[in-house]
Amino acid sequence: MGEIHNLVIIGAGPAGIATAVESYLQGIRNILLLEKDQEPNSTIRKYYKDNKRVDKDWKGQKIELDGRIYFVDGTKESTLDFFDQIINHHSVELRTHVEVTGIKKIGDENFEIYMAGDTIKAKHVVVTIGRMGKPNQPDYKIPVTIKNKIGFTLENCTEGEKILVVGGGDSAIEYAIDLSAKNDVVICYRRGTFRRANPKNQADIANAIMHNELKPMLGVDIIGLEDENGRVKVIFNDAEPEVYDRIIYAIGGTTPSTFLANAGIKEENGTPVHDKNYQTNIKGLFVAGDITQESGGSIALGLNHGYAIACFIQGGVKVAKE
Repeated sequence: MGEIHNLVIIGAGPAGIATAVESYLQGIRNILLLEKDQEPNSTIRKYYKDNKRVDKDWKGQKIELDGRIYFVDGTKESTLDFFDQIINHHSVELRTHVEVTGIKKIGDENFEIYMAGDTIKAKHVVVTIGRMGKPNQPDYKIPVTIKNKIGFTLENCTEGEKILVVGGGDSAIEYAIDLSAKNDVVICYRRGTFRRANPKNQADIANAIMHNELKPMLGVDIIGLEDENGRVKVIFNDAEPEVYDRIIYAIGGTTPSTFLANAGIKEENGTPVHDKNYQTNIKGLFVAGDITQESGGSIALGLNHGYAIACFIQGGVKVAKE
């Protein structure tokens, strides 16, 4: 409790790693990066399928990188290797298996960060908890007896299953196509088209449907689930019930509003309020990455958030790129 860190970052995804490394390169020392999972970049590890393409320019947005982290197009695997190397090559302390339960400002200068069995202090705190850390849940009840048949990633899927993938975005499409190689897959989306997805995924799902590699259920809502002898019976609003071995939900994530509210961070329309330097209504407390909803999942924008915060903390203003 005696030591006061200059900077504590909650969440070791791309935005968190960028904030730590860019701050170090700005001359800030005594930086601590906290991650609740076993390894950094847990969202990429869990929610990106193997060999998934990862582009710097997300969904057609041309993004110029502001900082000194040179991120380029690649795959899930190359992206994870890239960020692992960045952490290893800079003197940033990373602690994993650490779940932060609260943040509180003490006086005018410092914060206390609460964890199970421990409390640390910091002059500045950056929250980079990804929205996918809290996946959206369906609004109907899931019977306890079939919860082991419900997933939000491809974990626990096996070959030869009849699987329903729910969602119409990039993750849902990629999950469905990946699973269809060795399973009987249906993708269910409440809208009539997959227009939310990027052009490549739209083309891929159209091709898979055309070749009968999977079945689409478009313009259909799910209104409930039932246990059918250990399998999942799905009740639709405008189609006959169907029984599946497994359901995968890929319907986005939500802002951890309770955590933010307990820290005193204001929200508007489900988004934490912040200024151009990503500082919240509480001086010294920042947000970055997916939680701002500005990045929309863009790694490059998350990196720029980290650079802006590092410049502001070190110099009070954002500095131009060298």
